[in-house]
Amino acid sequence: MKASDLFVQCLEIEGIDYIFGVPGEENADFMISLEMSDNIRFILCRHEQGAAFMAEIYGRLTGHTAGCLGTLGPGATNLITGVADSNMDRAPMLVLTGQGDTERLHKESHQIMDVVHMFEPVTKWATTVLHENNIPEIVRKAIRIARTEKPGAVHIELPEDIAKKETSANPLKPQRFRRPVPDDKIVNQAFDILKKAKRPVILAGNGCIRKRASKQLRLFCEKTGIGVISTFMAKGCVDMDADYCLYTIGLQSKDVVACALDAADVVLALGYDMVEYHPHLWNAAGDKHIIHADFLPAEIDVDYHPETEIVGDLAHTLWMLNERVDAKEDGISFDTSQQAATRREMQAELAAYKDDDTQGVIKPQKVLWDVRQVMGREDVLLSDVGAHKMWVARHYQCHEPNTCLIPNGFCSMGFALPGAIAADLVLPDRRILSICGDAGFLMNVQEMETAKRLNSNIVVMIWEDKEYGLIAWKQQNEFGHHTDLSFNNPDWMQLASAFGWHGHIVDNSNDLVNTLETAFEEEGPSLIVVPIDYRENLKLTERLGDIACPI
Repeated sequence: MKASDLFVQCLEIEGIDYIFGVPGEENADFMISLEMSDNIRFILCRHEQGAAFMAEIYGRLTGHTAGCLGTLGPGATNLITGVADSNMDRAPMLVLTGQGDTERLHKESHQIMDVVHMFEPVTKWATTVLHENNIPEIVRKAIRIARTEKPGAVHIELPEDIAKKETSANPLKPQRFRRPVPDDKIVNQAFDILKKAKRPVILAGNGCIRKRASKQLRLFCEKTGIGVISTFMAKGCVDMDADYCLYTIGLQSKDVVACALDAADVVLALGYDMVEYHPHLWNAAGDKHIIHADFLPAEIDVDYHPETEIVGDLAHTLWMLNERVDAKEDGISFDTSQQAATRREMQAELAAYKDDDTQGVIKPQKVLWDVRQVMGREDVLLSDVGAHKMWVARHYQCHEPNTCLIPNGFCSMGFALPGAIAADLVLPDRRILSICGDAGFLMNVQEMETAKRLNSNIVVMIWEDKEYGLIAWKQQNEFGHHTDLSFNNPDWMQLASAFGWHGHIVDNSNDLVNTLETAFEEEGPSLIVVPIDYRENLKLTERLGDIACPI
């Protein structure tokens, strides 16, 4: 068979369902082979960056790998932002690029560049196929690496002459394997530290949103009462309605939730990536006893020097801790007064503007309160990057894992529109809402056509402020003013109409819930534009600066 046919067969046996991309001349053989597949659906996108974001969201929501595809040269460079986002945010992804004939790779030639070395810093592994018989090994290795904790992106380059060659090789069948688990001695050591603690707290990171880990974490918290503070990407690892849920941390200023960390004598860091929230912000004094539990050892950092490290499968680690709690005859209890007070105060913060009736512009707090009322337990909200991301992180809480997707490692703008398209493919029976700033939305606006072509049942909400609001907020905080960051926007309703979308503008707080419900009932994609009151940004900064812990 032809090498490109073998490549597709290898992807099929790995369970690849979707490939998102923009093909080029050097992918021609692969695309013809892919066309014959009954198992893999190719989604034609309008820009490679959008394709990469779609593959990322597929990986986040399913834990499985999707492909994103571009040709050599500019196709590959267009992919790289979404690839880096996926890799740093721990989502499995397979990056597929074409390449010119191997006979011209050693010299100056049309569109030729070293794509593999370009992808190496933003992937877990990158390689090129230099012999057709190596395709089964390369594909098997790539998918295993992509899905192994911590998940991330892998890259395979297929030169056009290799794709055409005949081969007698066969796909390699994936084999199940168990993840390494920690030994009893180190878990006993960690449990002894916890038993002696007076006010422990759990700092839950990205690793906790895996279903097995989340289930064991909830059991552990129900048995012990220890409060859980989530990073942005760990939202939903515990139910927002649980007494032990202390909501979300990650703003660079001190927030109410930080009070529980301040009071803690032991911090159990579970699946925590410091790329989200640096330990200097919560352990600057270096006085916390830290237990690190994750699939990988802790990053070396002066502010994050764990007393104990439990390295291995996180779900199994939590199961082992649960077994020890069950075995302790007199139970295990702690002083939870600080965390209870923290939860009460944060609940008051979240509800403070639920009855706001502002007209003309709408307060961020009110928007997110109403959004939470409209969205079901398992519906999915995707936040782009911008000032709105900070509000979503603080004010939108979750019942289930992976129901609020925020890019918080690489933090690329332009994430939410293409991500919503992928989310609808994966979860067609759930409500999918993307919240974007006007700047971030226009970075991948071309994917409005993809959403219409696929008849995606998504709602995209734009918070309009006509400037790069987050940058303005940061500059204002640091320098007392900000540089010129303003811009103009298109006529949103004309834009929606041009792409065949439904369109709505909401400038009255009282209309938001009804408009959202209407948009979700409409067939196909809908756009909601909300003039946002970002005067609240600096008010929040002042509020955070004046926080006094409740106990």
